[in-house]
Amino acid sequence: HVQLVESGGGSVQAGGTLTLSCATPGLTPSGYCMGWFRQAPGKEREGVAAIFDRTYYTDSVKGRFTISEDDAKKTLFLRMSNLRPEDTAEYYCAADSPGYCAGGYFLSRNRTRFWGRGTQVTVSS
Repeated sequence: HVQLVESGGGSVQAGGTLTLSCATPGLTPSGYCMGWFRQAPGKEREGVAAIFDRTYYTDSVKGRFTISEDDAKKTLFLRMSNLRPEDTAEYYCAADSPGYCAGGYFLSRNRTRFWGRGTQVTVSS
């Protein structure tokens, strides 16, 4: 049974840094297309970052967010720096078959085999 459990969310001022973690006890991250999505109130869920053979980012977070994984710890990370109020959202960890990462398709697909329950990130101005 695969579970994805996010942590690390919180409140931060604009310009600050947060690192989200996603525990993946039921799978080895490098064997899957792993990623982060977010959903702000009143908006559709959007793909933020993904990783398999390489990393993929949505344009609004390039240069500010970094996705990484640690197979030994069975954990996916998202380091978010220079945070902006528009980054405020519920952030979700996700996983699917490796092929879905190709070309960044995972981020636009907005549906995936495994989801976490989310962690809230709030950025104040």
